[in-house]
Amino acid sequence: MDEDEIFLNFEEGVEKASNHASHEFAAINTGKANPTMVEGVMVEAYGSRMAIRDMAAISTPDNRTIAITPWDKTTLKAIEKALQTSNVGITPAIMGDVIRLPLPDLTGERRQELVKLVGKHAEDARVGVRKARHDAMDHIKKLQKDGGISEDDLKRGEKGIQSGTDEAIKKINGLLAAKEKDLLTI
Repeated sequence: MDEDEIFLNFEEGVEKASNHASHEFAAINTGKANPTMVEGVMVEAYGSRMAIRDMAAISTPDNRTIAITPWDKTTLKAIEKALQTSNVGITPAIMGDVIRLPLPDLTGERRQELVKLVGKHAEDARVGVRKARHDAMDHIKKLQKDGGISEDDLKRGEKGIQSGTDEAIKKINGLLAAKEKDLLTI
């Protein structure tokens, strides 16, 4: 593994951790309807498990309601059942060919629970970034030990990896702060 490959793997690991945190944050109910809250819910249909986003149109007719319109009307009950058993926390209501999910008002206690959950997701993302840094540092030190790069290149590489780590952690913390503000703003 050469130096460019080490940095590429590091950047991919950091990006993956940041994107995962961003996706997890988007799926958390802040009192405003967001299709990402339900798009990943898995439904038993056609003899397999499929995500709702693969079998229905998800929209937000207003900021307090999510509407799910299945492309195949025979999957309506399966989607409703999946939503009821998921941890989304919203009770679905079938209205004709559409499943409506009216978002309940968030209590202060529920908002605090969600802030803790968001904090956990952020910490998981930071752990992912630190793991990517650890792997990159190990590889670059091994490369230097095997004579692939000089001591100066090692120091420059370590500095670059640490800089990328700091930047990624700062980005995750920014996402966390924005989500916390969104959750705590009534």
